Formats: sequence, structure tokens, C-alpha cells
Amino acid sequence: MSGGNSRFTILSGYRLMWMMALFDLPVDDPERRKAAADFRNDLLDLGFQMTQFSVYLKYLTGKEQAETLIRRIAAAVPEYGDVKILCFTDKQYENLVSFRGRKREAAPKNPGQLALF
Repeated sequence: MSGGNSRFTILSGYRLMWMMALFDLPVDDPERRKAAADFRNDLLDLGFQMTQFSVYLKYLTGKEQAETLIRRIAAAVPEYGDVKILCFTDKQYENLVSFRGRKREAAPKNPGQLALF
């Protein structure tokens, strides 16, 4: 296994990444409420997990997977509202500080290797 062209790329904390989808979608009428619910369901279908009501996370194996997901999310974005996508490395995610109430929570665990494929 030599060079970067091997089909088995070493998975490091600098190649592995997280994608965060953040959104603020209007729900002021039934049609827009349905569009927002459909968008949330689309994110779940793409393998995201809800971390807060309008914040979803997904663990990725690299930038190529991120680009594919960005295109799929773009196709699902409702006509109205605001959607942001943020990608960051697994090493950066290790620095996450989380509180539930005033109690600091332990750092989140990454998905197991089998969950990646």
C-alpha cells in the first residue's frame, strides 16, 4: 500500500470529517411546515442524526463524500428558509465542549469503523 492512489486510504482524524447542517425554515403555514418536515426527513434519509432541533450531524470518510452530500442536500432545500452546511475534520470535532444544563458532558464518541461503510 504505497502512494495516495491505493483504493484503501488510511483513515486519519485529518481525513475523516463531520458535516453539520444548520437551518432555519419557516413554519408559519401548513405548506411551509410540511416542507420543513420533509427537509428534516431528507436529512435523516441521508444518514444525518439530529443533535438539536435544527442542527444535524453526519460522520464522513472524506471530502468526496461531503461534495456528494452537499449536492443531495441542495436538491432537498425548501424554497424558503436558510440552510448552512459546515464541514470540519474529526480532529477539530475532538475539541467540542458540550453542556447539558450547567453540567459539562463527556466528549462525544465517534461512530465505530463498521458504521462508516
